[in-house]
Amino acid sequence: MHRRRFVQTAAGFALSRTLAAGTSWRTYDVTTRVEVLKPEGVTRIWIPTALAVETPYQRTLSNSFEGPAKKYDDLIAAEFAEGVRPVLTVTSRVATRDWSGGPRAALKDANYWLRPTRFIPTGGIVRETALKITRGASTDEAKARAIYDWIVENTHREPKVRGCGLGNIRFMLESGDLGGKCADLNALYVGLARSSGLPARDVYGIRVAKSELGYKSLGAASQTITKSQHCRAEVYFTGRGWTPVDPADVRKVMLEEPDESQVNGARARLFGSWEMNWMAYNFAHDVALPGSSGPPIPFLMYPQAETAAGRLDSLDPDAFRYEITASLRQ
Repeated sequence: MHRRRFVQTAAGFALSRTLAAGTSWRTYDVTTRVEVLKPEGVTRIWIPTALAVETPYQRTLSNSFEGPAKKYDDLIAAEFAEGVRPVLTVTSRVATRDWSGGPRAALKDANYWLRPTRFIPTGGIVRETALKITRGASTDEAKARAIYDWIVENTHREPKVRGCGLGNIRFMLESGDLGGKCADLNALYVGLARSSGLPARDVYGIRVAKSELGYKSLGAASQTITKSQHCRAEVYFTGRGWTPVDPADVRKVMLEEPDESQVNGARARLFGSWEMNWMAYNFAHDVALPGSSGPPIPFLMYPQAETAAGRLDSLDPDAFRYEITASLRQ
């Protein structure tokens, strides 16, 4: 391993341990209100909810809703007859704490976290690229770090991408266009990791508070977090467990806060730890929305809706209005 990478790795793991040792649980209420402004025929709304399973970094205390809705593991779904005003409100209450990996539990479903998905294949150019990146890496952690460093050094954050991107990593590699946002760059990490035999997963969520580590770009600016969606990633190591990574946020800091000390700090910290001013929704890919007449979506991080005219664009405020707020409970 190059000396620079060793120093970054050691610094990241040291800071990760400090974060984990010195943090306590914080509780947030996150409320999403959706209204379809131009309903036509039967209207359906789907809102992602806080992660259904407990993790070392998040405990979901409740997912409640207002409206004629049904609760599923990762979402609340509602159906409105023609003539009924389609409005749905969902509130998730979660406790979060900063995290640096673990616990050291055996992974029973490793094959599930190695599988290809529609936008995250594991063969072809993805496998070829992964082999080039990890050549010479002798351990799983060395492979994971090599992929992380390659993404930090070879991709870029593209502000013109709508929302968080699509995560179509085959297109990124085949076209040579390695620009994108979190759902692109962290999906690229997951695909390259899985192609290298490392169980990995995207974690879709939303920033709920400002960063306490001095990064304006890595936190919510106010209690209104409507545009604060953010995808992260995890990689699994035998003997260490799930470990957080986030090369996409390193590229965000490089673009928006290009101070050398800020960038170096983010690069060291984001291989091995997360600041949990963020709420996780789910790990899901290729999501079939219950009751929908449309195709599966690549991931569920934004509210979704459809009318008799078809699926609405969740990033189009003229047809699909929603607001998301977050508050810290005292």
